[in-house]
Amino acid sequence: MARYIEAVCRLCRRSGDKLMLKGTKCITKCTLDKRPKPPGPQLGRRRRISDRGLQLREKQKVRHSYGILERQFRRFFAEAARLPGITGENLLVLLERRLDNVVYRLGFADSRAQARQLVQHGHILLNGRKTDIPSCLVKEGDTIGWRERSTKSEYYKQLVPSIEGRLVPSWLSLDKQKLIGQVLSLPTSDDVEAKLDVAAVVEFYSR
Repeated sequence: MARYIEAVCRLCRRSGDKLMLKGTKCITKCTLDKRPKPPGPQLGRRRRISDRGLQLREKQKVRHSYGILERQFRRFFAEAARLPGITGENLLVLLERRLDNVVYRLGFADSRAQARQLVQHGHILLNGRKTDIPSCLVKEGDTIGWRERSTKSEYYKQLVPSIEGRLVPSWLSLDKQKLIGQVLSLPTSDDVEAKLDVAAVVEFYSR
């Protein structure tokens, strides 16, 4: 399967904004703070970015934030367009409902990439069943927990004391003793912390 193997900090520098791709390291040791210019050779005079270029940049920002490849992102956009309501908001809701994102929101991982790895390696239970598909969409009332075998891992033992200080979104609840989360309601576009211009994404795919 294709995947991005370059330094993820380059993606933040290219977008000009922190995408929180490395978790807490993006706060303490952010490359964007030291090198705010985009990667690659620096031209003496920067050309003005066209409207199409700005739309592409916003689309890439959303895609990289959730760690999704282009083909899968197009499928999510097509599904969002079929749903009633505003396409951009529907897209954000679908992306927030991904299992790897929920694992990240619950504080089980420092980044979505780490959460995706936890799911793929079979550490996470969805409604009591092992689920290793990061793109699986959760529903209202679903529970997310850990496999009994995974609770004996060193990662889990280090996670238990550190989970106390973490906050979870209002549409999720977390039992910090048993490390079991529950989806209280479906997320809304207001629950997305990052500043993402989904209207530009809709305009990009509408051409």
